[in-house]
Amino acid sequence: MESILKSIKRKKIPIKPVVVISNKPDAKGLKIAENLGVSIEIVESKGFAGSRIEYDKKVMAVLSKYGVTPKNGLVCLAGFMRIITPEFVKKYKNRIMNIHPALLPAFPGLNSQKQALEYGAKYSGCTVHFVDTGMDTGPIIIQAVVKIKENDTEESLSKRILKEEHQIYPEAVNLFARKKIKVSGRQIIIS
Repeated sequence: MESILKSIKRKKIPIKPVVVISNKPDAKGLKIAENLGVSIEIVESKGFAGSRIEYDKKVMAVLSKYGVTPKNGLVCLAGFMRIITPEFVKKYKNRIMNIHPALLPAFPGLNSQKQALEYGAKYSGCTVHFVDTGMDTGPIIIQAVVKIKENDTEESLSKRILKEEHQIYPEAVNLFARKKIKVSGRQIIIS
């Protein structure tokens, strides 16, 4: 999130961030967003007694309040560790981006670096993709490859992947903002 907001502030991405939403009131990103002049909203999930769709409706209401619509908005997930309901995904079809610390479709879900190391993969990396109703299964926008070293640990591999994440997520948002992304089924065409 910070890399995206800083790229926007440096005028490298022609898009206006309007709100950062967190389900955790103590999330580090909230302070970062405020320091960069972006409004923040907290929609707490801890102790929320309603269903997942009720929670997502609250999030969608906040997006609507800030003018983020299915026609003109982009929702970027960054550290938002909740599975979004199909209703939310359908409403913002091809307008919700996520980043995953693996070369999808390999190693979806949690602990991707650990999965790659245990599997004996020679390469890992990160993927920016549009969110669909599956777990890390949406159309792939951009990927970065990271070679796995013989002595890598989850921590060392994660650090190198994170550096790449900070490069490709802003790049994907920039492509979206400049209307350079076309979705054709599962294929992403970048013009």
